[in-house]
Amino acid sequence: MVAVMRRDLRLSVRQKQDLMNPLLFFVMVVALFPLGVSPESSFLREAGAGILWVGALLATMLSLDHLFRFDFEDGTLEQTALQPQPLFLLVLAKTLAHWLVTGLPLVILTPLLGLMLYLEGNSVAVLCLTLLIGTPVLSLIGSVGAALTVGLRAGGVLLSLLVIPLYIPVLIFGTGTVMAASSGADVSGHLALMAAMLVLALVLAPLAAAAALKISLSAS
Repeated sequence: MVAVMRRDLRLSVRQKQDLMNPLLFFVMVVALFPLGVSPESSFLREAGAGILWVGALLATMLSLDHLFRFDFEDGTLEQTALQPQPLFLLVLAKTLAHWLVTGLPLVILTPLLGLMLYLEGNSVAVLCLTLLIGTPVLSLIGSVGAALTVGLRAGGVLLSLLVIPLYIPVLIFGTGTVMAASSGADVSGHLALMAAMLVLALVLAPLAAAAALKISLSAS
């Protein structure tokens, strides 16, 4: 698992355009939204959590198609499936590497963008915490869709259709937690539900993605 993670991280560093595209997309979505809707501070303070969460969701989804595709095209994925180690552990390693280069930078960038949207300090802190819990869930769920569509030429559109309905609960609880924090309510229940989603995704998503990869490899 460590070797697979190191390899994927080195490849991501070498392909700087794939590393920067989700971050630039995230910043552009957040920066353009006030121009297209309303620059009023009261509106942005109320909608800021939703804007940042939608931007993070779309930025994560933008990079999902590359999760297995490069390895599939050069034959590395087939060799990985033949390894004696359980495939779901190797899939988990690749997914964690994807989150480290996509989801974690989004979380680090969020406080600056949150202040730009007039969010208060407590709301920004809760927002970063929800993204820290929720973005791994997005990557794990997305790995299942990426595994199912890895052998398709136009898999990006199908991948979006597959994973967006599964992303909706994470989006609802992520934004709901920040809104509850901004109103002074207790958010421990919201965070516990998001943590439960993360544990469930960690247990089930690698198994489902490994099974989907075997189906895709056998079909190709």
